[in-house]
Amino acid sequence: MLVKFFEQPNCLLNHRNRYQLLATMLINLICISHGIGIGWLSPILRKLQSDESPLTFQLSITEISWVGSAVGLGAVVGNALMGLLLPRIGSRLCLLLVAIPHSCLWFLVFFAEGAEYLFIGRFLAGISSGGMYISHPIFLSEISDAKIRGSLGAMIMVSVNVGILLGYILGTHLAYHIVPFVVLIFPIIYFISTLLIIRDSPMHLIRKGKYKEAEQSFRYYKNIKDSDQLGALTEFEEMKQTLTQSDKNSDKVTLKDFLTRPALKAYCSAAVLLIVNQFSGLFAMVNYMSDIFALSGSSMDPDTCTIIIGIVQILGTCATTVLCDIWGRRILLVVSSAGVAFSLTCFGLFTYYAQWYDLSEWSWVPLFFMSLYIFLGNIGLIGCFFVLLVEMFPVKIRARAASIAIIICSSFVFIMLNIFPLCMNLWGVPATMWSCAGITALGFIFFIFFLKETKGKSMLED
Repeated sequence: MLVKFFEQPNCLLNHRNRYQLLATMLINLICISHGIGIGWLSPILRKLQSDESPLTFQLSITEISWVGSAVGLGAVVGNALMGLLLPRIGSRLCLLLVAIPHSCLWFLVFFAEGAEYLFIGRFLAGISSGGMYISHPIFLSEISDAKIRGSLGAMIMVSVNVGILLGYILGTHLAYHIVPFVVLIFPIIYFISTLLIIRDSPMHLIRKGKYKEAEQSFRYYKNIKDSDQLGALTEFEEMKQTLTQSDKNSDKVTLKDFLTRPALKAYCSAAVLLIVNQFSGLFAMVNYMSDIFALSGSSMDPDTCTIIIGIVQILGTCATTVLCDIWGRRILLVVSSAGVAFSLTCFGLFTYYAQWYDLSEWSWVPLFFMSLYIFLGNIGLIGCFFVLLVEMFPVKIRARAASIAIIICSSFVFIMLNIFPLCMNLWGVPATMWSCAGITALGFIFFIFFLKETKGKSMLED
């Protein structure tokens, strides 16, 4: 029974899939480190606003909004740089470059003497994350089999969420100046393992005309031995023929390629996905989670609630890893957007009535609805986001269109992280939550009627 399970094509431990899984786990080390940087900020911001600040200065609301949103500003730069570099130097070198600005974050955190140190550090972390969110999904889509591509792609957000949980715990229980030394272990191991183990994807090598290296890379990631010559050559030749069947100018993408019917349909779906992904507040709330619980009207400890949310977040993305290639992307997004809209509405109602009534006996309610919100948000809107974003575009413009889409997403990240604490301060928590719920409800309607399923789609087809 167990042997048959491992022999299934969609099993991650299948003989053919093992090196794809290994590569995914190694490159996701930087995703864990990035997640720590996000989660660590939440409990630390509350400390930096108080008289017990571990540094020689305190942060104002305006400074908090800029320090928080700097990661989005940096991500725009990282997206643009990676979009230019990826087709030229290949995924392996791009994966290596991602580690450098992220490591600089923790040096600036350690030596911080003012808010500008934290702003620059978060900006550099944003450059790293912007590059990571382009290079990782594209690289994984190019080395993985169609039957497990969704699961491997979903592992990006699983890793980020594991990091966020670690960040919540480290920020709550570890001294400020010890955290940087602990976290730097991740980018160091990531850089060394990528340098020694990761190879360029076969699709990139084919585009560069390096056919022998491309076949070796193909065999490596598909775990094909020399004895399997016939099967390997047939599959590789199909890939090679598909990528090289056009004339010599086929790799020159023109404006006409961006205006085809499949491309225009993909733009509409991508636009809605981007807006709902960010303006549902899922990423912004992760950054400011401790402050949200402190203002929710609950008497439970905000930092303890935040750590519980971190655990729920991991469960949500783990569920995506299992369900993404079974149920498909569309059904998960429909369930996710409906659950997010419902949970935010209920959370907003509690915080609204907590201003007028004593709801101390119901202090568990904000944690329950926030947990439901985070879990359901992660099974679709977060967990399927990068997988779907890469899959929905036609093959000829995929890399460029996905890069542009993620640049726009990063701009939304900057806007949302900047205005979210200001909205909570000016509008209050209830109105802020209801605004996010309304946007998500509109996304739910779009996903039901217009979103196209991409499960099982070959990366060589439009």
